[in-house]
Amino acid sequence: MHIELLLKGMYKVRAVVQRVKEASVTVDGKRVSKIKVGLLVFLGIGKEDEEIDLEYLVEKVLGLRIFQDEDKKMNLSLLDIKGELLVVSQFTLYGDVRKGKRPSFSASAPSDMGEAFYKQFIEKCKIKGIETKGGLFGADMKVELLNDGPVTILLDSKKCF
Repeated sequence: MHIELLLKGMYKVRAVVQRVKEASVTVDGKRVSKIKVGLLVFLGIGKEDEEIDLEYLVEKVLGLRIFQDEDKKMNLSLLDIKGELLVVSQFTLYGDVRKGKRPSFSASAPSDMGEAFYKQFIEKCKIKGIETKGGLFGADMKVELLNDGPVTILLDSKKCF
């Protein structure tokens, strides 16, 4: 069954990437992170994810050519513009509502695994030279953003979309 689910793309690191002019995370009324121009990434980890999934997504996020060049074409990456990155953990990206109306999160990674992958993602981005900040894993976070464009991209490590 595990192989069938992988072939169907059921388990993968997922991300919603938004180009922003600024973004911040607040927990219990206190701002814990803030960035200026860059990307806000909502990151979801599946229970069957592996290191290769994480590596793929780091490279994809940092290399996305979604910032405008001098000709106003989306041709520059976060690395090119030396922008900032805000990463927010979001297990709800694995919400499955194909049956009924209440989401099932059975494909989400357990908390300890999700937190480890989340922290690894942030560290890998920092190693690449990107100013990277995070939310507070497992907390009830309030996320504010000024979407630029708007530009919103969906990613997953199994390339389902």
